[in-house]
Amino acid sequence: MMMLRDKYPTVREIFGSMVFDRRAMKEKLNQDVYERLVAAMEGRQKLDAGLADTVAMAMRDWAVAHGATHWAHWFHPQTELTAEKHQAFTVPGPDGTPIDVFRGSDLIQGEPDASSFPSAGKRSTFEARGYNAWDISSPAFIVKSAKGGTLCIPSVFLSCDGTPLDLKTPLLRALDALEGRALKLLKLFGRRGIRSVRMTVGAEQEFFLLDRPRAQERPDIRFCGRTLIGAQPAKDQKLDHHYLGAIPPRILSYMEDVERDLARLGISIATRHNEVARCQFEFAPLFSDANTACDQNQILMETMRKLARQHDLRLLFHEKPFQGMNGSGKHVNVSLMDSEGNNLLKPSHSHRRNVVFLTFLAAVVLGVSKYHSLLQASTATAGNLFRLGGHEAPPSITSVYLGSALTELLSRLDQADVSLPDRGPMDLGLAKLPSIIPYDSDRNRTAPVAFTGDKFEFRAPGASQSIALPVTMFASLWAWGVQQMIDMIEERSSGGRDPMDVALDAVKEAVRRGSDVLFEGDAYSREWHEEARKRGLVQAVDVPGKIDLLLLPENKRMLEELGVFREHELEALHDIRMEAFVRSLEIEVAILYDMLWEGILPALSKQLILEKNSLSALDGMEFPEGEPWREYILGLGRTKAALIEDAHRLNELRGHMAELSVRERADLLVGTAVPLMDSIRKLCDAAEVNSAADIWPYPISRNLLSLSV
Repeated sequence: MMMLRDKYPTVREIFGSMVFDRRAMKEKLNQDVYERLVAAMEGRQKLDAGLADTVAMAMRDWAVAHGATHWAHWFHPQTELTAEKHQAFTVPGPDGTPIDVFRGSDLIQGEPDASSFPSAGKRSTFEARGYNAWDISSPAFIVKSAKGGTLCIPSVFLSCDGTPLDLKTPLLRALDALEGRALKLLKLFGRRGIRSVRMTVGAEQEFFLLDRPRAQERPDIRFCGRTLIGAQPAKDQKLDHHYLGAIPPRILSYMEDVERDLARLGISIATRHNEVARCQFEFAPLFSDANTACDQNQILMETMRKLARQHDLRLLFHEKPFQGMNGSGKHVNVSLMDSEGNNLLKPSHSHRRNVVFLTFLAAVVLGVSKYHSLLQASTATAGNLFRLGGHEAPPSITSVYLGSALTELLSRLDQADVSLPDRGPMDLGLAKLPSIIPYDSDRNRTAPVAFTGDKFEFRAPGASQSIALPVTMFASLWAWGVQQMIDMIEERSSGGRDPMDVALDAVKEAVRRGSDVLFEGDAYSREWHEEARKRGLVQAVDVPGKIDLLLLPENKRMLEELGVFREHELEALHDIRMEAFVRSLEIEVAILYDMLWEGILPALSKQLILEKNSLSALDGMEFPEGEPWREYILGLGRTKAALIEDAHRLNELRGHMAELSVRERADLLVGTAVPLMDSIRKLCDAAEVNSAADIWPYPISRNLLSLSV
């Protein structure tokens, strides 16, 4: 009998086997080339053409040896997905003999057609030229297929005039802005041995899994990724039995396959578990540097999609697939790591280290206070329209939670006391159980931005989003905050004062200036929403308004000064995101209209005929109890009449929107179409519970949320 280990190699044996990382580079390149390549990766020297040719040859041989037949520049257009154009390694040689070709020029630069990618009208269809440029800081990897594989080369994507057409270029700029300023701040504190600082990111990924054959019978799930109609099932999440429960065997098998494929790509899943809603789950990877983490989250989502089909499952990343149940987010955890491996957001018992920690923490508070509108804009999507503000997601008002211990510490800064309370073991009153060392503060699950021990957790991004833009905006406002801290410390250090001594004064000033965004209570409460308005934290009330926040003059100015976005690039980003929001909702309007006429209204007719014929069969009989039956039939008729009327209104809206600008369509969709769709949903849900199961045209939520074994 074959041993399990023979059939399934261990994660240790396969980890990173499909990644051209430093381990593979060191094996395939001579020492001199390897050191020059690492220097280029770390920004200490430029990558010259000769070095690129050598690296390309080694990368080609490595990829072909692992079964790759094609290569592609792999990039992040502003669709929130990824793109790739496969090109073959093997071509005929001069005498017809097949040879493998992949040059340094191929590695460094590509030229995909850019005309059909989102550009907000900045490019005409005939202006097709676009450029890929190798992102040397993120490792190449092989995506295996049934008959080979493709070498994917992480890249940026630019138009012919250098304008970014992707989400990676602004991200890299923001990371440079933050990491360079963080390094400067550390040098002010005398830490001159630090060579670099890297922003680290870990993104928790929530998702739903449904039985694919059932889910595919629903046009709304197939084309919108969520249910547009559907009565809430009796057993949804009321008993709280699903959260962290035993993972169903079918789902565990899927998760294991996902983890194994990801391990080959050097991605380690730290945790997996059931989430709150039925059929909802979560993966959380280990932290990595921010740029690689963004790439890896996209790889994770694509791997999950591919394997879900193989397991006959339907994967949903939509932020709110089922009304009345938890939605799915993507909590983005961020920190800073120096070249010696120190987490700069980790509190310490050392006075000097705690001063450094508080300075970087205060920079976040200051940045969020000034530019919280950018965080709102970065998460303003069609899916988050239905998620943010619900009691399983943070409110759309941005606030920062630090916890009672840090809040108390900041209140003692006048005493130059930067020590955190030393909390001893928690007494459980049970001799057989080990002691528990508690954290300094509880966790506030209602805060959009929360300090959680040694990192900040940004909880507003949606599950379907690329994390690139939220991380870009967080890094940008943090970079601005760090620069403010540098300026304040340098001003106070005149006269030869030690920057470490004056840093606490700067921290106090930063916390004072940023206090408007600090909140320790229940961010769902009405009192907080009223207080947030008084503090000026409410700048937009709907998704289109939040997208518009990108164009606030102070946001444009800050992002341009940091070198993250030029003005025309930010305007293009705004227009692309507004158009994506509008098109997503227009698709939902069209699908709902089709479902009404193709399924719901005919089903009501069948139910009416069935009931009318049944009632008619009693003609001439003594049946005094028939009145409720007649009222029930009349109720079905009224529901159908109301749905027909609403369907006509929906169609009129579609016609009217064709005459409007994108921004006007956004307002009409939010103000009129979404409430109308909600009204239609209520009518359909009432009809569903009053119709026979064999007549209702679509699988109901009760069955969708029951995974077959």
